[in-house]
Amino acid sequence: MAESNSYEEQRRRQIEENRRKLEELRLHHLSAAVREAAARPKPKPNPKPRPKRKAPGPGELRRSGRVAGLPEQPNYLKGAQQRDDQGVYAAYDARIWKGPTDEERAAAVAKAEELQRRIHRIRRPAFVKTMTHVCASRAKQMMIPKHFIEHLPAHDEAVVLVDEADDEFHMMCNASKEGRHCYLSKGWREFAVHHDLENGDCLVFQLIDSAKFKVYIFRANPDYESDQTSDDSEDEQ
Repeated sequence: MAESNSYEEQRRRQIEENRRKLEELRLHHLSAAVREAAARPKPKPNPKPRPKRKAPGPGELRRSGRVAGLPEQPNYLKGAQQRDDQGVYAAYDARIWKGPTDEERAAAVAKAEELQRRIHRIRRPAFVKTMTHVCASRAKQMMIPKHFIEHLPAHDEAVVLVDEADDEFHMMCNASKEGRHCYLSKGWREFAVHHDLENGDCLVFQLIDSAKFKVYIFRANPDYESDQTSDDSEDEQ
């Protein structure tokens, strides 16, 4: 009987000792916090926004999402097409910019100067103007030679160009403030386009009135239609 009481007393003391150690370690508070955390609903992580893929344009291939992040691969067919196009454009530019040969240009100038001499013999002022590529195809103005400015007014004035078919083209003759430059504008581009002027063509401008020019065109391109120059200019008798 005494042995049984001794065992119970020893067991009780052991339980008290264990309880005291648990109090020191505060394990019951830790376990309660773990249970509370496990019961609390977990917040859903914010998903990263997926970048929107650009819709393929007409003629473009749609790339799979598995390879969308890979570097763009070269389009060899497109590169070949660009090289072909560049070749076509280069040939076109060469044909446009090449212009006439020196012999063809000299022939047009010789014809124009011969007509100018005939006009001067009847004491009419005239000047010769050789077309450049820019002046014939893109420029909105045409500079008048300085030696001819003395025959023109020192202020801006409307003038008329009369071609070999007697068609009239109205434009402006502008003079600089210093009186050193004169040029045709506001109608010159239409005149050049209408007469299909090209690089190397040579024009003779004959002043037939105070604000009117007769214009004769000599083509540098031998394949162009024959010139209809004035063979009717009468010499002074």
